[in-house]
Amino acid sequence: MKEKPVPENHHPEDLPQGAPSRRDLVTDRQVAILVNQGARLLEAGRAREALPFLEEAYRVAPEAVAVCINLGGAYILLGRHREAVPILEAAAEREPENPMVWVNLAAAYLGNPVLATSEQQERAIGALLRSVDLNPATPNAYYNLGLIYKDRGEWDRAAEAFAWAVKVDPRDRDALAWLKRAEAMRDATAGGEAL
Repeated sequence: MKEKPVPENHHPEDLPQGAPSRRDLVTDRQVAILVNQGARLLEAGRAREALPFLEEAYRVAPEAVAVCINLGGAYILLGRHREAVPILEAAAEREPENPMVWVNLAAAYLGNPVLATSEQQERAIGALLRSVDLNPATPNAYYNLGLIYKDRGEWDRAAEAFAWAVKVDPRDRDALAWLKRAEAMRDATAGGEAL
């Protein structure tokens, strides 16, 4: 199909506002291809291979929340939590009602769970609570809350979070196992016993 030439007296200001240009459409399609390729690699456990696709998508479209979530996720999987934080915080500002932004931001805030400080844990808890406030069925949000509470020795809260995780996904064997352990620890510490 041949494009009509733009008349010489036609100025860019005369174009309808908000209409995507051909260049924008091509760029959007390229970004979608890059994100899809990166997401497939992430799902396959190949974060290092996904990174170039996602970084290129971010270079072209840093405002795209799907790009930010996937790139942030890749950085988290590669242990580059500090790099993920500003990307995911910007995504949270753009789409504060997106529960997956908050789940990923929680992981970025937490960093390595074994080395996490109390402040990192509190920031992660805040992000996860925001996620479940938005959508109680957000995948892994309650489970991750339970793990943080477990690490803090807050067995009542851990048991409650794992119970919600099991309610969200009754087939989650890990959540069920942690629920039983957290309940046992809660009951033992309530009676003055230490396991």
